[in-house]
Amino acid sequence: MSGENGERRAGAESSAQELQRRVDSFPVWHYMFELGGGVRTPIYRADYVNRHEQRRRTFFEPLVAACGGSLQGRRVLDLGSNAGYWSLCAIDAGADFVLGIDGRQMHIDQAELVFEAKGVDRARYRFELGNVFEHDLHEQFDIVLCLGLMYHIAKPVELFEVMSGSGADLLLIDTTVSLVPWSLFRVAHEQGLENPRNAVDYEFLLIPTRHAIFDLARQFGYETVSLAQDISDFTGMGDYRSKQRAAFICSRSTPLDGLARERMDPLTLLRAYAEKRLRREWRRARELVSARG
Repeated sequence: MSGENGERRAGAESSAQELQRRVDSFPVWHYMFELGGGVRTPIYRADYVNRHEQRRRTFFEPLVAACGGSLQGRRVLDLGSNAGYWSLCAIDAGADFVLGIDGRQMHIDQAELVFEAKGVDRARYRFELGNVFEHDLHEQFDIVLCLGLMYHIAKPVELFEVMSGSGADLLLIDTTVSLVPWSLFRVAHEQGLENPRNAVDYEFLLIPTRHAIFDLARQFGYETVSLAQDISDFTGMGDYRSKQRAAFICSRSTPLDGLARERMDPLTLLRAYAEKRLRREWRRARELVSARG
């Protein structure tokens, strides 16, 4: 019996070592996963462990609550799925099936590794390499996750066409936003499409305001709620603290009455914008003093 136990321990150690080797073969991980056997993925910023937990509280838990406390019976489309963190959250919340689409092979390989290590039934998920605007979706979905994607694109109307065309009743959107208190898009640029955190098609981007999200969703038949923040620790959450990032749930038929909503009145947003400008000028002044020695 002791010999059998020793063989099992040796086998487990060998499996953990192989899993660690596969994890270490990737140059960077944007999310931390506990994969068992003492193996975890080495997230590229330590404060982002808290960031992703707070994001889960702020927008993923309200999504599950809006669905009655479980995603059971629902099919989920995860656009820009990265290493599958939010896809895994959907599976853990009971989703029947998740399809993750990402434009970078590294992210697809990471997601496949995570789901394999977690022992998720292959029938419940699939990850596919592709551009979300060109990918041929043969299936229908109940929920679309668009988390950290919208501010990396130049085609927001086309993005809503993709999400709406999936048949989804619910859209969950988390994005950087402009603080201007009316409906528009701010032009921005990202340098280097080779950066796995940047856009996949153009360096030219359109950053929406909160009101632009509402207008886009309304055009496609969705009611929208801008979610109140449920953040207990702002470590790694500077963009949320300054209101330059926001999360939204859009619904065609699911009631959203019970969700806590953030304040979007002009005074609140203009105050946040003024504080942003003051911080920027303060940093410039400090840099100038430092340069003068």
